[in-house]
Amino acid sequence: MSKTVDARGLSCPQPVLMTLDEIKTGGADEIIVLVDSDASKENVSRAAENKGWNVAAITEKASGYHITIKKG
Repeated sequence: MSKTVDARGLSCPQPVLMTLDEIKTGGADEIIVLVDSDASKENVSRAAENKGWNVAAITEKASGYHITIKKG
């Protein structure tokens, strides 16, 4: 099951906190996080990896980045 976290327009640490909250719910094997800054992209990726998730893909879009993380 895949979930989407839309953190566009938010500054750190909000995107990280939203991602960690979704990880804690435990309902998804894959989470797509939408962010619109380089700092958020790096921080979300690092936080997910620290929780044992793998960053499967980072895709740059006109609206920012789509970070796909998968349960390790």
